[in-house]
Amino acid sequence: MKLYEYARYDGLGLAELVKRGEVAPRELTALACEAIRLVNPQLNVIAVSMQELAIKESESVLPKGPFTGVPFLLKDSTLHAAGVPLNSGSRLGEGMIYPYDSELMRRFRQAGLVTMGSTTAPEFGFNATTEAVLYGPTRNPWNPEKSPGGSSGGSAAAVAAGIVPLAHANDGGGSIRIPASCNGLVGLKPTRGRTPNGPDNGEVLSGLGVQFAVTKTVRDAAALLDAVAGPDSGAYAWAERPDRPFSAEAAAEPGRLRIAWTGNPLSGTPVDKECLRVLHETVGLCEELGHELVEALPEVDDEALFEATMNLWAANTYHGIERLSKALNRIPSEHNLEATILKTYRYGASLSAHDLLTALDISAKAARSVGRFFEQYDALLSPAIASPPLPLGVLNANDPEIDVRRWTEQVFTYAPFTSLFNTTGQPAISLPLGWSSDGLPIGMQFAGRFADEAALLRLAAQLEAARPWNHKRPGIHAANSQ
Repeated sequence: MKLYEYARYDGLGLAELVKRGEVAPRELTALACEAIRLVNPQLNVIAVSMQELAIKESESVLPKGPFTGVPFLLKDSTLHAAGVPLNSGSRLGEGMIYPYDSELMRRFRQAGLVTMGSTTAPEFGFNATTEAVLYGPTRNPWNPEKSPGGSSGGSAAAVAAGIVPLAHANDGGGSIRIPASCNGLVGLKPTRGRTPNGPDNGEVLSGLGVQFAVTKTVRDAAALLDAVAGPDSGAYAWAERPDRPFSAEAAAEPGRLRIAWTGNPLSGTPVDKECLRVLHETVGLCEELGHELVEALPEVDDEALFEATMNLWAANTYHGIERLSKALNRIPSEHNLEATILKTYRYGASLSAHDLLTALDISAKAARSVGRFFEQYDALLSPAIASPPLPLGVLNANDPEIDVRRWTEQVFTYAPFTSLFNTTGQPAISLPLGWSSDGLPIGMQFAGRFADEAALLRLAAQLEAARPWNHKRPGIHAANSQ
C-alpha cells in the first residue's frame, strides 16, 4: 500500500483491509510513521512519540476488535497510557507518568487500535486553539497560518492531515467540536457518562467534560462509540446503552425530524457571515431531506450560566494543578504555567464551596430549561463556532494583560454555541457541511436529546451521504507529501 492510498481510508476501511489479509498491521504502522515524518514538521501535532512501541505492538497478536491494526493517536490530556508521559500541555505537568492505563485507554487497545503517540494540546485544555508554550503552535493543515482549534487541535490536525484516520479527543466546552469544525472532521461529543472516566476521575470538570474522539466519517464515530461506551467498575454515573448498536443506528434512516435552528448565540456574540451562509445552506439541505425546520432557541440566563461555567473551570483548574504539583513536587508559578492559566489557578483557589455548589445549581437550572426545549425538538442546529478558523496567535493564553474573566470570554466568544451542551450533558456533533470563500472548513453543530446519540448518528449519516466530505483533502496532507 502507498501512503496516498493509506491516507484516504477511514478507520473501518483500513480495518477491513487487515481483516481480509490485504495489508498487515505492521505495514499500516510503518505508513503512519512515514506520515508523521513528512507532515509533523509542518504542522507540529505530535507531543510524545510512541512509534517504536507501536511497531512492536503491530508485530504482535492484536486484540480482535472493529479497528484491529489501525493507527491511532492520544490527546495529551486526561486519558493516560501506562508508561507514557501525560504532560497536559504544560511545563508544570511535563513528564507525569502513570504505571497503568486509564479505562478508556484499555478499551481503545481492546478495539485493536495501535497507538502511535500523543498529540499536542493547550495547557490544561483551557483554550480554543492549540498553541501551548510547551509545544509551540500547532498548525491547521488547510492553511498553516490558521489555528486548528482546541483543545483537541493536535488530534484533529493529525486526522485531517492523514497521519491517522481517527484520534482520541475530549470536550469540556467544545474541545471536540471546535477542532472538528476547523479541520473538516466529524466531532461527536457523547452524552455525559457515555464513556468511562475511571479509575482516576468520577466526572471530568464537574461533569462538563467527556472523552471520545475525532473521526473522518460518521461510521467510524459510531463503531468507536460501540467499542468504548459504557461504565467502568464503580462509575459515578453513566448513560444507559441504546437498544441496538450505534453502528446499526448510523446505518438506519432518521425518519422525519423536527429540528430547531439558530444563528444567534445565547451570549449575543456576532457570528461571521460565512458561518451563517453555511447554516442557511444546511437548513435548506435538511428541508430537502424531508425534515421540519423551526427557528428557535432555548431560554437560558446566559449571564448567570457564564459565571457558573467560569467558576467550574477555575475550580477544576485549581484542583488539577494542585494534584499534579503535589505528585511531581513542583510549585505552580509563572515559570511553569502560562499567564492566564496561572491567574485561573489563583482565582480557583479563592472560590468557596458555596461558589462551587452555586455554579452547579445554576448549571442544573439551565439543563432543566434546555431539557424542556428538547421535548419539542429532535435536534438543535447551529454553527459549531462563530467564525472560520482564526489566525494563530489570536487566542494567546500567555498574555499577562488578560484576567480570568476576559480570558473565559475570549474562548467562549469564539465558540458561543458549544458550551451549553457540556452544561446539559447532551450529545452534540459537528459535521463539515460547508467551506469558507478561501477554502477553510466550516462545521455545523447538531445537538440531540440526552442519551440519544442514536438520532444524531442517523441524521449525520444521512447528511454525509447527501454532501460527502471525506473526498476533500487539505493542502498539507500525507498523500500530498510524497
